[in-house]
Amino acid sequence: MIGEIVGAVIWTDNFEKMVEFYSNLMPSKTYTVHTDFVSFKLGSTKLGIGKHSRVKGKSFDSYRLMIHLEVDDIHYEYRRLLKYGVKFLRVPEKEHWGGFVATFEDIDDNILQLIQNNKNIA
Repeated sequence: MIGEIVGAVIWTDNFEKMVEFYSNLMPSKTYTVHTDFVSFKLGSTKLGIGKHSRVKGKSFDSYRLMIHLEVDDIHYEYRRLLKYGVKFLRVPEKEHWGGFVATFEDIDDNILQLIQNNKNIA
């Protein structure tokens, strides 16, 4: 039986810039640090950024995989990430299910979303 997802890795040839981007995205969440691999711990899940010799350039199909990051206050995180120059494709918007979603790209054009569940809405 397969249990929960324990981690994911984003491979890049732009390692230093990607680590800087994700360090700004998830301050104080660093779990492991190596010369060619860094991981961030988010609850029981780890997100890794790694240098890979078979990966060249930006993502060719940005919409193939999307990472969702749960936040308590989507508007605060949106404003905070704008200060780092994060490119948002979709500003925070209320969804039909009651929560909020905002969509953005990392520097390799991978797409991520901030998700504020309705349980976190005041």
